[in-house]
Amino acid sequence: MRILLSEGASTSAREAITALGLRGHHVEVCDPDPHCLGRFSRFVRKFHRCPPLGADPQGYLAFILELISGRQFDVLLPIHEQGLLLARARTQIARHVAVALPSFDSYLRAHNKLGFSEILSELGLPQPATRVVGKVKQLLEVKRFPMVLKTPVGTASRGTWIVTDDAQLKNAVSEIEAVNGFADGLVVQDLVVGESQQSQAVFANGRLVASHAYRQIARGAGGGTSIKESLVNPTVRAHLARIGEYLHWHGALSVDYIVDRTGTPQYFDCNPRLVEPMSAVFAGLDLVNVLLQVSRGETITTVPDSTTGVRTHIAMQALLGCAAHEASRLSVVREAWRLLVKHDPYARSREELTPVTIDWMSFVPPTITALWLLVTPAAAHYLPKKGWGAQLLTPQSIRTIKTMNVGA
Repeated sequence: MRILLSEGASTSAREAITALGLRGHHVEVCDPDPHCLGRFSRFVRKFHRCPPLGADPQGYLAFILELISGRQFDVLLPIHEQGLLLARARTQIARHVAVALPSFDSYLRAHNKLGFSEILSELGLPQPATRVVGKVKQLLEVKRFPMVLKTPVGTASRGTWIVTDDAQLKNAVSEIEAVNGFADGLVVQDLVVGESQQSQAVFANGRLVASHAYRQIARGAGGGTSIKESLVNPTVRAHLARIGEYLHWHGALSVDYIVDRTGTPQYFDCNPRLVEPMSAVFAGLDLVNVLLQVSRGETITTVPDSTTGVRTHIAMQALLGCAAHEASRLSVVREAWRLLVKHDPYARSREELTPVTIDWMSFVPPTITALWLLVTPAAAHYLPKKGWGAQLLTPQSIRTIKTMNVGA
C-alpha cells in the first residue's frame, strides 16, 4: 500500500517506518524539518516538506489536503500529535484517503492531561491522588511533597515537573508562568513509587482488537525508556478496553502508568496514538499493520497479545541517558561499546529505533548522537527536544484548531 505519515521527526514515526517497510509498503513522509529522523531510512520513498503544525495548523492541514487529493495514497497514518487536527477535519480527509481517527471531542479529551484525568474519574479507574489548581496560591495550599506538576498540554515530558521541595517548586512555578501560566489549569498529582509500564492498543469503533505492553528496564534522557521488556497485564488490557469503549475510540491509543506496591496500575498519561511500535513488532504483534487494517475498514477479530519477556532498546536513548546522568565522555564511550558488542544489559535485546541490520541508513542518527555527546556531554539535556518541537501542539495551536472552519 501507499502510506503517508503525518510527520517524520518522532521516534514513533521512525519505528512505524521500519514496521511498514518490512511489509513492503510504499512509505512517504511529511515534516517541516528536511533532516528529520525519518529521512535516514531506506524505506522512505519520498519526503514532503510541510508547514509546522505548532506554528501553522491551518497551513499544515491545507498542505495535507492538497497532498492526499492530488496523489494516490491508500492510508494516512496520524503517527503523532497531528491526529488532533486531522480528527477535526476527519470528514474532509476521509473523502480522499483511509484513516483511523476517533471523534475530535474524544481525541481532545484523551490528549489533554486534565481531560484524561476526568475520564479516569468517570470510569472509576485508578490514578495518583489528583488536584487541579488555577492559581499559584491554590498550588501552595495543596502542595504535598513529593508531587508532580503537569500542564494540560505537554509531550515528551514537556510541561511536567517532579517537585520534592520548596526550591524546586519555586523554579517550576517560574517556568510554568513563563510558558502559559495557570490559564488552562495545572494538574497536581502525588508521586507514585513502583514499576513504570506502558500499554498501547488499536480500537475499531470502540472495540479493542490488539494491545501490547512493556515495562521499563532502563530510563533514557527526556523521560524516555532506553530498554523495554514486553509483558502481558490483563488488568490493564481490561481497563484499556473500557476507556476505548467509553470514548468510542477508533484508531490507536496508548497509556502510561505506574504499577504500585499493591500491584495496581496508576494511570497518569495518555497518548492518542501508537508509541514506538517496534517493541510490539519484535514481540510478535505488528500494531502498525493492525492499524492499517482498521483504517481501511477491514473486519478483524481480536488479536492475541504479544509474547512476554522480549527485550528491545534504543541506542540513542541509552547514549543520551548515559551522558545526562554521568556527564562523562568516558561513560559515553563505554556505553557505545556495550551497544556495539551486545554486552549486558543489551546482550539479549534488539535495537528498535535504528536497526542497522534491517535498514543500513539508520546508522547515521546514533553515530551523530554519539559524536556530538563526545564533544559536548551536556548536549544530552537539549538534544532529546531538538528538531521536532515544530510539530508539537501548543495551547495556542489547540485554540486555533478548535475554532477552525473545516467544512462538512
